[in-house]
Amino acid sequence: MRERTLIDRLLKPLAGHPAARGLADDAAVLAPPLGRDLVFTHDVLACGIHYLPADPASDIAWKLLAVNLSDLAAMGARPVGVLMGLALSATEDEAWLTAFTGGLKRALDRWEVPLLGGDTVTGLDRAVLGLTAIGQVPAGGALARGGAKPGDDLYVTGTIGDAGLGLAIAKGEAPADKFLLNRFRRPEPRLATGAGLVGLASAAMDVSDGLLIDAERLAAASGVAVDLDLAALPLSDAAAARTARSNEALVERATAGDDYELLFAVAPVRAAEVATLAEASRLRLTRIGAVAEGKGLKIAGIDGETIRPSRLGYEHGT
Repeated sequence: MRERTLIDRLLKPLAGHPAARGLADDAAVLAPPLGRDLVFTHDVLACGIHYLPADPASDIAWKLLAVNLSDLAAMGARPVGVLMGLALSATEDEAWLTAFTGGLKRALDRWEVPLLGGDTVTGLDRAVLGLTAIGQVPAGGALARGGAKPGDDLYVTGTIGDAGLGLAIAKGEAPADKFLLNRFRRPEPRLATGAGLVGLASAAMDVSDGLLIDAERLAAASGVAVDLDLAALPLSDAAAARTARSNEALVERATAGDDYELLFAVAPVRAAEVATLAEASRLRLTRIGAVAEGKGLKIAGIDGETIRPSRLGYEHGT
């Protein structure tokens, strides 16, 4: 499909916000919300790395938007708009692009986010899809990984390990389960919860590469130690049914990645506010450990013993 056709037929109908200018100009013009800080993030999905070639195009579009909105959620920001870059191969034909933009529309509508612009290019060996998300947060209120204090409680939203199991299903390596597969292909950014953590959490980040490695990153950014209780790991019913009650099995769930939940620290005296937030957002918020003096990550196994896994999560280039 020619670029002009792609833009006119499939992308322009998604870009109705005035800032997009009908995709007729080289850039969008956006007036920043009064009294708010703008938050910017950019993530890339590469075919064969972040999604499988056989994954439905509509789900790939959903995930491209969702992973970027998850970064906004981790900062406590609400989305303002997105810019998208599509670097495509010959595999992404007209049918694929039609399904992709259909999935993108559903995702944009789901989180009430406007498409403001972007760019396309073809001829790559495999597709690389990029998206920049713009968010807004009360001035001075953006959450950060740094800021956790000794004595804080450590929480995580939702459940952990579902996406790793979903990936195994997508690869044909595990029995089918629609819930787990969707947790891999169609993650839910925790935007409402993230916004509710502004002024409440001392530190926050999203869990993308695995709970353990991201907890270590939060500890490093805050200059503290994190004591994590593996026995407290929140599992969905579907994941629990496939997980042995052993340190090894729980570590596998906590290192799989692609969960896109929020990891955050809160002072113990504000535990009631966390419970209120959980009720308001209708989302499970689980205390999984505490922040301590020192540095690094300490993991207590199911019997309370300290364990040292050989890997903590996913890292590019390893």
